Amino acid sequence: MARRSLAATLALVAGAAAALAVPGGTAQAAPPGSKDVTAVLFEWKFDSIAKACTDTLGPAGYGYVQVSPPQEHIQGSQWWTSYQPVSYQIAGRLGNRAAFTNMVNTCHGAGVKVVADTVINHMTAGSGTGTGGSSYTKYSYPGTYSDADFHTCRSSINNYNDRSNVQNCELVGLSDLDTGADYVRGRIASYLNDLLSLGVDGFRIDGAKHMAATDLANIKSRLSNPGAYWKQEAIYGAGEAVSPSEYLSTGDVQEFRYARDLKRTFNNEKLANLKNYGEGWGYMESGKSAVFVDNHDTERGGDTLSYKDGANYTLANVFMLAWPYGSPDVHSGYEFTDHDAGPPNGGTVNACYSDGWKCQHAWSEISSMVGFRNTTRGQSVTDWWDNGGNQIAFGRGSAGYVALNHEGSTLTRTYQTSLPGGDYCDVQSGGTVTVNGSGQFTATLGANTALALHTGARTCSGGNNGGGGGGGGGTGSSGASFGVNATTVLGQNIYVTGDQSALGNWNTGSALKLDPAAYPVWKLDVSLPAGTSFAYKYLRKDASGAVTWESGANRTATVPASGKVALNDTWRP
Repeated sequence: MARRSLAATLALVAGAAAALAVPGGTAQAAPPGSKDVTAVLFEWKFDSIAKACTDTLGPAGYGYVQVSPPQEHIQGSQWWTSYQPVSYQIAGRLGNRAAFTNMVNTCHGAGVKVVADTVINHMTAGSGTGTGGSSYTKYSYPGTYSDADFHTCRSSINNYNDRSNVQNCELVGLSDLDTGADYVRGRIASYLNDLLSLGVDGFRIDGAKHMAATDLANIKSRLSNPGAYWKQEAIYGAGEAVSPSEYLSTGDVQEFRYARDLKRTFNNEKLANLKNYGEGWGYMESGKSAVFVDNHDTERGGDTLSYKDGANYTLANVFMLAWPYGSPDVHSGYEFTDHDAGPPNGGTVNACYSDGWKCQHAWSEISSMVGFRNTTRGQSVTDWWDNGGNQIAFGRGSAGYVALNHEGSTLTRTYQTSLPGGDYCDVQSGGTVTVNGSGQFTATLGANTALALHTGARTCSGGNNGGGGGGGGGTGSSGASFGVNATTVLGQNIYVTGDQSALGNWNTGSALKLDPAAYPVWKLDVSLPAGTSFAYKYLRKDASGAVTWESGANRTATVPASGKVALNDTWRP
């Protein structure tokens, strides 16, 4: 159920920001300027989102946070219950009206705008009592809709080559609203205006393809702020009756081909082919397109990459944030084996990387690229290089430069850039790179790693590699970046411990778990004082808690005077 892009509407959103009243007099978030990256915190509770805005999203430079549908919905633990509305009161699993309002105000205080995922194509597939206590039956939602407000086609969509079937019949049996009717349009607009009154900055229109573009344009025209951020889910299907481009006149549209082709390219083809990625591949215009590596639907359906794809997934996100096409969403969800499973702890995120929460928005490789994107916005692609295979590098004018090594071996070469000479922080590794007066530097990239330099991060000290006032993953500015290549089986995890209290003082019970996002490389950043010499070693724990140490002597390292020491190790069996 889907999302929208920012580029073409940044000016409208910025201009409209001052017009939106926020309860309690809380100031609106600053105009977005060059911050066009959205963190999609899928099925996070509003209280947890508020904390993330302050702790990670604002400091990293994210412009927007997208929240899951806030309206009352059917009961049940599955994630998709959020997408079956019962009423338009804010009374869903993720928090009540007060929690929602507090979240909006807190995020604005951190400089992050809020986009609400909105479900306006349909209501429920059955009968019962909603999460806010409202009783309902299919086609009857007291105080909201009655039978006459739904399309008369009461069967499921079965022919995507028939426009009427797609837009008037029922998506997987969900009661389909007649969005061509004046009352329905007005009722939906009333709901969206209520969210605007609480300070919401825009909407993701779920299932836009199943509503006529003229219906959505009419609904949008009724908003108290018709220039609100507006992104529409319209999935491309070759030869289908409804085309995503029909919705471009109303707002931005998600370009699903972008994510699908990234999966194919990173898994089976050559990164060198990405040299003209975007409109050169036949996609919609960049300024009206919303892009992503994955979203909550596609990661479950398998038509895009997901966190389960390890380094392919991480590098695809790095590329998306470095490449100037569309406006990017960074999906941040949770581990799943059951595709229907709802959020851990009902949506409460006590800590990232625990209870199954993946927190992709905070992975240092990803969050550090938000600052890169903010700094390089408006700069064209320059200085492209590739090896004809899966090693590529390119600049963003005189503001940034990125290299990706998606081969199985190390890459060492001298790169030609348009950057001014001097020292830069490689925001991917935390190391320092020196560019000479001719714009050249020499660097070594390990297999399936990247390098990224930009003028907003000239040094690695002070936490400026995030480019938005804070570091990539919210870690300290000095310390160690652990990385170990270690294969495991289901139920096993890799930990590190050592002779420092920050490393657990050799206590296996206090050892630090590394993140498998770039599997088989496990990673973790740990804050340690500059100049600290330390010993460390990796260990493996299975599901029962049994510990296996790697072989060999203790490893040693020293934290540099500024920045982090980058440790690229291999598990010793």
